[in-house]
Amino acid sequence: MFSSKYVFCILVVTTTVLIYVLYQNLKENESPVTILSRKTTISNALHIAVVACGQRLEETLVMIKSALLYNEPTQLLKFLIFTEDKLFDAFREKLSDWQALQMFEFEILPLRFPSNQKEEWYSLFKPCAAQRLFLPTLLSDVDSILYVDTDILFFSPVSDIWDFFNRFNSTQLAALVAEHEDSNIGWYNRFARHPYYGKLGVNSGVMLMNLTRMRTFGWNEKILPIYKEYKLRITWGDQDIINILFYYHPEKLYLMPCNYNYRADHCMYMNVCDISKNGVKILHGNRGYFHSAKQPFRILYSSIQSLQLKNSPYQNFVLPMQEAMVDSHLFESNCGKVLKGLLSKTVNDLDYAT
Repeated sequence: MFSSKYVFCILVVTTTVLIYVLYQNLKENESPVTILSRKTTISNALHIAVVACGQRLEETLVMIKSALLYNEPTQLLKFLIFTEDKLFDAFREKLSDWQALQMFEFEILPLRFPSNQKEEWYSLFKPCAAQRLFLPTLLSDVDSILYVDTDILFFSPVSDIWDFFNRFNSTQLAALVAEHEDSNIGWYNRFARHPYYGKLGVNSGVMLMNLTRMRTFGWNEKILPIYKEYKLRITWGDQDIINILFYYHPEKLYLMPCNYNYRADHCMYMNVCDISKNGVKILHGNRGYFHSAKQPFRILYSSIQSLQLKNSPYQNFVLPMQEAMVDSHLFESNCGKVLKGLLSKTVNDLDYAT
């Protein structure tokens, strides 16, 4: 007769082998998306919010593609897209197709403005751009977001800029980049007819928002009277309102380095943003620079636009960009030379995809 200990050991070994075989079978039949889904649950989703109306559908999709291109494999991104009803189906169709290739989440949300001033807010500066002012209320169940304009390209993981949340002190509720680095070409210090943050103002195209703190602060309750008092003196819509608010509450704002919202203003006349150490993290093609045939920004935008997510970024993005730099005179300009340096860093960042 076998001893009870011997029988017990046989049962343990047999059970272990069966579990292992079952696991291997499941793993072999598991789709790449399912495997990636399991990995990405290691980290909580990072929320990226964008407002897209009018002709901004394609720009928004290119922005999202750039974020996915540079995203870390273990980090889940969730895109919150506020848009017009007529664009819902186009966004859903394209992003659903991409989900078969890369793990991420998205939510398409309707526009919502104060009912008594809906049209006024909708048309403030660019169509529906002011929607972002009301995100603390509209996203009542979300703690923090990264808001970006549609004309943004990521050249680093979203987690890089997200880390600035950890640098906030106990009073800060948002982070922005300065509008200018040089007072000689600053807009606010030369032309503004209203108060603005600091010496040169801030640009609102890339904005970290701790929505929980903003709700506690009474963000929306402060925005409405600012607009009522200054609406005849503002030029840049929601950006001016944000500047006015932080003029009165500078302790609430964290100022990020210029390479997290790099614009043509930083290189057009002279280099006023030092990117020698960390490179360009986020590129902002404001004032149509991604679409101008006279600007090197357009080549970067077009390269990401044409890239298929299923293809190798190195073969289908970096190498074509290198060829474009050789052939195009646009990279002889001051901004073009900066973008050459950006591409050199891109080769290293995307080396895993070769």
